[in-house]
Amino acid sequence: MPIVRSCKLPANALLHRYCGSGAYADCYVAEVTGAVSQAEFVEAFYTTCVFKLERLILRLIVSRPSTDMEAKQLANGTTDSFAAWRVESRTPDQLLMSEFTGRTRSWFMAVGSASAHPLNTRLFFGSAVVPTRSAKTGRTSLGPVFRALLGFHKLYSWILLRAAAARLSRQAG
Repeated sequence: MPIVRSCKLPANALLHRYCGSGAYADCYVAEVTGAVSQAEFVEAFYTTCVFKLERLILRLIVSRPSTDMEAKQLANGTTDSFAAWRVESRTPDQLLMSEFTGRTRSWFMAVGSASAHPLNTRLFFGSAVVPTRSAKTGRTSLGPVFRALLGFHKLYSWILLRAAAARLSRQAG
């Protein structure tokens, strides 16, 4: 089973644009056996059982349905939207998504490993939460709801990456 750990954002991460602006940003990494493409990673992530529960919630609460086929199309670059997200930026090895309110970002990167096993792939998943500006004070803040849910957010991010990495490891094995 792949090990998931928190790490610093890689220097070239598209998510860097949100660091230092008062936004919250995080990054998790898992290493899997074999060569995994960015498209395979994104598709695996959005089609795990864990994420399908989030997709169900999005369909029921905010009327943003999605299918596994749409996840595959997003992963392959034939569509720029999926459920509650739109592509903000894409490179051959990275994908940065913005959800429909503009407050959160999801970021993916799959790169060959620098470990002792050069045929492995490092899977990175990160997110950013953009602060809002108070009309009253002019100050920016992430808000009390986000602060209250930060522990859950970190655990959920870890679970999501672990589920995708486990699936990709099973497919490689």
